[in-house]
Amino acid sequence: MFSLFKKKSEKEKLQEQYQKLTKEAFTLSTSNRKLSDQKTFEAEEIMKKLEMLNS
Repeated sequence: MFSLFKKKSEKEKLQEQYQKLTKEAFTLSTSNRKLSDQKTFEAEEIMKKLEMLNS
């Protein structure tokens, strides 16, 4: 119940963004390859930020 009011950490926010972008990239891969590549690039940048936080 108390997790309802718990604020998300920076790491959790970045993980959610990464998952969202990879999902969007996957769905766009069948219709618009250029946008898919852009979303993949953005997801990779977020993954780099996550790795920096873990170090």
